[in-house]
Amino acid sequence: MTSVAIRPEKIKDTVAAVLGDKVRKIHVALEEVTVEVSAADYLAAMQQLRDAPGCQFEQLIDLCGVDYSAYADEVNEGARYCVVSHLLSVSLNQRLRVKVFCADDDFPVVASVADLWNSANWYEREAFDLFGIVFDGHNDLRRILTDYGFIGHPFRKDFPLSGHVEMRYDAEQRRVVYEPVSIEPREITPRIIREDKYGGLH
Repeated sequence: MTSVAIRPEKIKDTVAAVLGDKVRKIHVALEEVTVEVSAADYLAAMQQLRDAPGCQFEQLIDLCGVDYSAYADEVNEGARYCVVSHLLSVSLNQRLRVKVFCADDDFPVVASVADLWNSANWYEREAFDLFGIVFDGHNDLRRILTDYGFIGHPFRKDFPLSGHVEMRYDAEQRRVVYEPVSIEPREITPRIIREDKYGGLH
């Protein structure tokens, strides 16, 4: 039998009490609780959220990277890279979002939580591949969506739309070869016909 969902305000109070001074920010918005912890406290905080009575978040259902270099059409003044995790407690029927910002924009690193939740393994590989966030302690941190020789991280907001290199199969060499991008950037303007025979068109 599934228990009745716990109210977000109660979850917020419980999480705040369990994590104590590890909490940097915590709030409720749209019936969802979000807690932010520092990179230094991240692994310990996640273990407490999994094990502590009243929390018991047995499942990590999602983990992703975020690039805050520009946000809401403004330049972000804080840390650039963030890891966002969504936790689920089946036994208590409650959910929680956890955010942790990487301390160094040039080399973003946070601890891996793959030893706490097996599901984090591929999620962390995806965030590494697409955003370049390194998960310290991950036992197999390598690309998962792009090719092993891919240059850069395509979900970073400064990554060029055309990429850095292009690849093709070379029949003579019998292998895939990488070459500089041959696509020229261009502005695409849609063709708009305002009325019949506009501009001599039929």
